[in-house]
Amino acid sequence: MSTDPQTTAWLDQEDAHLAAVIRRARFAVQYVGPGEGPGEPAFGYTIGLFGLGHPELVVVGRHAHATHALLDAVAAEVVAGRSLVPGELLDAAGEQLVVEECPNPGAVLLGANRWYQRPAEYSVPAQQLAWASPAGCFPWDAGWDGGPHGQPRPGTWTA
Repeated sequence: MSTDPQTTAWLDQEDAHLAAVIRRARFAVQYVGPGEGPGEPAFGYTIGLFGLGHPELVVVGRHAHATHALLDAVAAEVVAGRSLVPGELLDAAGEQLVVEECPNPGAVLLGANRWYQRPAEYSVPAQQLAWASPAGCFPWDAGWDGGPHGQPRPGTWTA
């Protein structure tokens, strides 16, 4: 498959920018706005943590500012040497989070897999950070008030 010269030039610029960000901060955040269909939430993920021996991190269903704040805070802990474990409860950026394994990273981490030159079927691993509502409930709690698409569970949505 060949790519037209304009797209190739754009991708080269994106790669150079991403390399500069990862060189400076050890990771970058990729944000993807919501899709047009139901169940296509906004989400963001890190690129670079896999190079440090840790799964990439994913946040689903938040606006850009909150997504960046959560991923920046937790990824900074990983850069400092922390390893996250599924089921772990975290406090980051003023919010409660639970670490969950993301079972379909190849459908979500398109930019990270491009960065690491991996096809989706051999995707880098990821952990989804589930966030609590303002009432302190998680999506699996009876009091969750974020609706069925407010924060899809890992593996129940694709990018």
